[in-house]
Amino acid sequence: MLMNPVNAAVAPRGRTVLLSSVSSDSHTWNLVFLQLLLEEMGHRVINLGACVADELLVQECSAIRPDLVVISTVNGHGQVDGARLIGKLRSDPRTRDVPVVIGGKLGITGGAEADDMARRLVSAGFSAVFQDDAEPAEIGRFLAALDHPVPRHPVAAS
Repeated sequence: MLMNPVNAAVAPRGRTVLLSSVSSDSHTWNLVFLQLLLEEMGHRVINLGACVADELLVQECSAIRPDLVVISTVNGHGQVDGARLIGKLRSDPRTRDVPVVIGGKLGITGGAEADDMARRLVSAGFSAVFQDDAEPAEIGRFLAALDHPVPRHPVAAS
């Protein structure tokens, strides 16, 4: 059996993934695509839908205790809404350590400015940022990396 690049990027692990958009984003096709992609990878997806208020997302994340939160944005407000959301997630002790990624259209411009936005979002607390031109296999590689975290304080060889 041939595996497509998405399946080859990560073996199914059965993680629970909480999926949503930023609060101002009413688009749903991106959420359906991501849900199908993540389910194809073998994960259980809880899709909260579009226009989910930050407080509701924090509440649901606290109740569900997902292995990963995936935030999608296509309306160009990802940088502003995402920074606010991750601040709330990281300030709550119940959601502080949950891996959270954001992807899509982060702003209304591209190029180097989009790279800057991505760096700011990671600095604000996102575990990873996937820009709108990211390949689907990139999320698979990110999920695979969760299985093999890089030690923060490597032990020096003697």
